[in-house]
Amino acid sequence: MKRVLLLNLHQKYEGFANGNLTRDLLSEAKIFFSNNGYEIQETTIEDGYDVAQELEKFKWADLFFVQSPVYWMGLPWLGKKYIDDIFSGGVNTVTYVSDGRSKDDPSKVYGSGGLMGEKRYMLSFTYNCPESEFDNPKGFFDGLSLDEANVALHKTFQFCGAVPYASYAVHDIYKSEFDINDAFKKLHKHLEHTLK
Repeated sequence: MKRVLLLNLHQKYEGFANGNLTRDLLSEAKIFFSNNGYEIQETTIEDGYDVAQELEKFKWADLFFVQSPVYWMGLPWLGKKYIDDIFSGGVNTVTYVSDGRSKDDPSKVYGSGGLMGEKRYMLSFTYNCPESEFDNPKGFFDGLSLDEANVALHKTFQFCGAVPYASYAVHDIYKSEFDINDAFKKLHKHLEHTLK
């Protein structure tokens, strides 16, 4: 049976970032994974976490589904702390052995010492910015794609050997005409297209 770890990396900011959208997107993802035969474990970092228990979840999972808001062009600081705690805590056991290089073997290159080579991950973000800011040379992100704008998180997983699936994002979340049901439909479609 396939196994997925659903990661809620939200950090609450009273009044404008309460976490409802992150929670609801994860609920929709959970429906998809349940309907498609996955065993599921979950972590909501705001509820607190134990590094050893999280590493057991990382060892168990075949797929990591990461749901996070983007604050100031990156993860919330609590999400970054979680990533630092878990990925560093798993050295020599779950995440990586070394940076991969070897003085005895020049073919061993930086970033090849990961232990998660049989695992996959998918990033899913919520943004205030419009989708048109990505892949647009005149846009705020200077032509970067969604994945290029989130290269640090991708490289963290890839340093440990995990392989990416296509990312998903919801945009313009503060606009009055934001349609949450449309976001849910697009998430299901993305999961269906990517994982089946």
